Amino acid sequence: MSEAAAKPAFPAMSIEQAHALLTQPGTMLEVAEGEVRGVKMKIWKNAPPTLKEVFQVAALFGGRDYLVCEDERATIGQFRAAAAKFAHQLIADGVKKGDRVAIIMRNVPEWPVAFFGAALAGAIVTPLNAWWTGGELEYGLTNSGSSIAVMDVERYERVREHLGKCPDLRKVYVSRSREEIADPRIVRWESIMGGTGDWASLGDVAPPDVALAPDDDVAIFYTSGTTGLPKARAFLRRGEAPPAPDPNAPPKAFLISVPFFHATGCFAIMIPSLMAGNKVVMQRRWDVDQALEIMQREKITHFGGVPTIAWQVLEHPRVGEYDLSSVEGVAYGGAPAAPELVKQLKARFPKSSPSQGWGMTETSATAVSNTGEDYERKPASTGVPAPTGEAKIVDDKGNELPRGEVGELWYKGPIVVRGYWQNEKATAETFVDGWIKTGDLAKIDDEGFIYIVDRAKDMLIRGGENIYCVEVENALYDHPAVMDAAVIGKPHQTLGEEPLAVVYLKPGMSATSDELRHFVAQKLAAFKVPVEVIFWPETLPRNANGKIVKRELKTQIENPAF
Repeated sequence: MSEAAAKPAFPAMSIEQAHALLTQPGTMLEVAEGEVRGVKMKIWKNAPPTLKEVFQVAALFGGRDYLVCEDERATIGQFRAAAAKFAHQLIADGVKKGDRVAIIMRNVPEWPVAFFGAALAGAIVTPLNAWWTGGELEYGLTNSGSSIAVMDVERYERVREHLGKCPDLRKVYVSRSREEIADPRIVRWESIMGGTGDWASLGDVAPPDVALAPDDDVAIFYTSGTTGLPKARAFLRRGEAPPAPDPNAPPKAFLISVPFFHATGCFAIMIPSLMAGNKVVMQRRWDVDQALEIMQREKITHFGGVPTIAWQVLEHPRVGEYDLSSVEGVAYGGAPAAPELVKQLKARFPKSSPSQGWGMTETSATAVSNTGEDYERKPASTGVPAPTGEAKIVDDKGNELPRGEVGELWYKGPIVVRGYWQNEKATAETFVDGWIKTGDLAKIDDEGFIYIVDRAKDMLIRGGENIYCVEVENALYDHPAVMDAAVIGKPHQTLGEEPLAVVYLKPGMSATSDELRHFVAQKLAAFKVPVEVIFWPETLPRNANGKIVKRELKTQIENPAF
């Protein structure tokens, strides 16, 4: 009998059967019934209950490289000592359980140290978007009520004029400044913690004795599943037994080009890598030429983030000149991905398993994943939930719809966040009995695979960055010449979509596209600035309630009659 004849047809078993085998009693991925914030749901029985246990598990891999940034390198043991030291420093600063500690930095080794240091001290970590303007950062600091902030010198220069408007802020640690800063609230990070190369001399520093509970708030992300299960599921689906874990196998190496201040960077890469003893290699900013050099030098096994990154690697004119044979996985999400992407990735990286997923900041990163042959069969699907997650499609009255019908996607699981910080109204509107109303329009096929069809919320995603259209529209309305404004998504092969503004000017007034774009750029982060402004010849189309009908706008732009 030939090998082809002996191999069972794919899939060899259903998703439900695969999950049942992987999560049965006595296995590492055993699923149990639990209660999360008063709601009964499925949980991972053997998962570390808090980040403190994650931190302790990582001690098993103390000698392995963990953080690599340009010519800086720190092992897991060195990272643990630095994080524990910073936790003690925060307690000495008067930080108490539940206090907020903000992080405003690009991807540098100090970021994970500050995150875990604050979490071990019992604080609620508040990562802010390092691409925000000074005014946006001021809002994040004041809204969160952060008493301590850790930032790199670039972000300090951006927000320094706003710090006086942050009454709760007592102290700011500034890293990578070459000189002392004449402000009594400012402390050079290096004067307390030293540089990355100094962490080796810290020795074994025990974290502070702060009681942490599974339901404690740990972070505020302004707007994880398990990494091992999808791969194991793929083996079962093709009729093969998943390989047994090899404790002597070399660690994996992740190239992280998405920021730590995103849920994906933090919860899907940084924390799981620490638990598994894997290496995280950082880039100052995404640069495909530099990325290819890093992938070859550091023997990167996994990269991705958003489809943009995968496309740029594939389309680089010299990609064939680099030894990328170490690549095992390319994962992305956060933006729509063209179905042909998986075929090209498989051709370039034959031993890799491309995957895409769906998630939100509100689901602590990836909640649904599609990988292996399932992804090749169904490249338009974002996949299926993990065994601890549930998904359903509902109509506008909250009634569950049959398989195949389009409605709003609701998701339930222990990774769903508690709610929105200091916004009870939005929390009540979005979270119902453990379910989150995602705002995405989707359908579920007969096998349980989810397909995102559209977005119900007035939001677009540019290369993984959420852009709330009303925020950009409000910035446009501040311009004296603008009477009507609407922001919609413009398709883009690599970024997924970009913001496009449609504007109707006040009679007798004028403005140029460049003028309006520059005006918005003074108020908002660069990724929110419209790439194009279309001037409409009349007031924008509205429904009976006076709301701009953006679907009609899109149709008219695609088929212009003016």
